[in-house]
Amino acid sequence: METVKLSPKYQVVIPKAIREKMKLVPGQILQILESGDRIEFIPVRDIKLSRGFLKGMDTEFTRDGDRI
Repeated sequence: METVKLSPKYQVVIPKAIREKMKLVPGQILQILESGDRIEFIPVRDIKLSRGFLKGMDTEFTRDGDRI
């Protein structure tokens, strides 16, 4: 866990180790989720990056007799 300081303009700097691990880039969009006394930043990923992530998934299944 890292600690950051809120600037007078309510800005925070994400530590370099976290930026690199999460592969964040300048200008990237982040969603902010507030839950109780916590704030979470969730990177919005380009949908194009999801292409092929289910490659190799088994899509075969059997239907019940009453569903044919």
